[in-house]
Amino acid sequence: MRYIVVLQQHMRVESILRMLAWIISFVLLPIASAEPLDHIRVSDDKTHFVHSESAERFIVWGVNYDHDHAGRLLDEYWIDEWPTVVEDFGEIKALGANCVRIHLQLGMFLDAPDTPNVAALAQLEKLIQLAEDLGLYLDVTGLACYHKKNIPAWYDKLNEQDRWKAQAVFWEAIARTCKDSPAIFCYDLMNEPILPGKEPESDWLAGELGGKFFVQRLALELKDRTREQVAEAWVNTMVDAIRKHDERHMVTVGIIPWVFVFGGGKPDFYGPSVGQRLDFVAVHFYPKKGEVDKALTALKAYDVGKPIVIEEMFPLSCGEDELIEFVRKSSDITDGWISFYWGPPVEQLRAAKPQTLAEAITASWLDKFQQISNDVKAGQLLETE
Repeated sequence: MRYIVVLQQHMRVESILRMLAWIISFVLLPIASAEPLDHIRVSDDKTHFVHSESAERFIVWGVNYDHDHAGRLLDEYWIDEWPTVVEDFGEIKALGANCVRIHLQLGMFLDAPDTPNVAALAQLEKLIQLAEDLGLYLDVTGLACYHKKNIPAWYDKLNEQDRWKAQAVFWEAIARTCKDSPAIFCYDLMNEPILPGKEPESDWLAGELGGKFFVQRLALELKDRTREQVAEAWVNTMVDAIRKHDERHMVTVGIIPWVFVFGGGKPDFYGPSVGQRLDFVAVHFYPKKGEVDKALTALKAYDVGKPIVIEEMFPLSCGEDELIEFVRKSSDITDGWISFYWGPPVEQLRAAKPQTLAEAITASWLDKFQQISNDVKAGQLLETE
């Protein structure tokens, strides 16, 4: 919120600040969409995405808007600092993206196991309207427990059955709010769920990175069930909750590609039984330097007769040219790619004094992301140049 910061140093009345912020945001940003959004669905032959009305192909080219530059999650500041969100969405649109993946924390949307938070749902409605106005689709990822401080004490005390019931209440509330909007691309049931092994676990969360827990267990123990049975029962419970209110929008689960990480195995969530009610495959790939072909080989394991979206990617362990190579060479079986945007635009990242390595990498990648956006969305980013 670069334009508002200057004002905050000189003004004392909060209401005036907010009014000025709104005026500045709407003057400086292109809010109107060229044309109304059309719902996106899976094609009749189940191979790709299409616009519902025209049946023209739709290719996802988007960003994860999960947290800001300071690490705050979207639903921690989107009410008090709404102009920041407006501005960031305008910048995302200017980058050439057509989809934004948002991450919603369960603790921010439930006041009790059976009680949705009204203010959070109202703010989600506001975000949906912003997406419609800008012509951006939303990948709505739910049940996040990334920040432990936002996990209610009552939630961790629930047993598996009651935890799933609370999760279903979350998804019912989200589906009621989102059901009519063409801006909803999909519901992602949970970011990177994992299943228990042979020995019981004691903690629902795993995968801590920078103070955030991006990985969550669906159960703490198998209890005479197979991993596939646990996954299938959980997916069915969440999809049933959504379908009570929304029969239209697609559902998926964003997963860690264990086939890539471990060099073998099978996709737990996209087998014939577990994946039956999931509309497309969402998988997260961070190719390593010199291992693009290895990543492509692993990706083929997820080609199960449904569209595939690389729901997370970034030049984290490889260069940006290799990441573009991964996008290009995966385009024969992939129908979308989603990277990251954390608030500061390229010019601000480049002007940082001193500039960190992360800021330099992000600025350069966002430049590349924008440069190839039209070709990707038009399906013209071919394997060979």
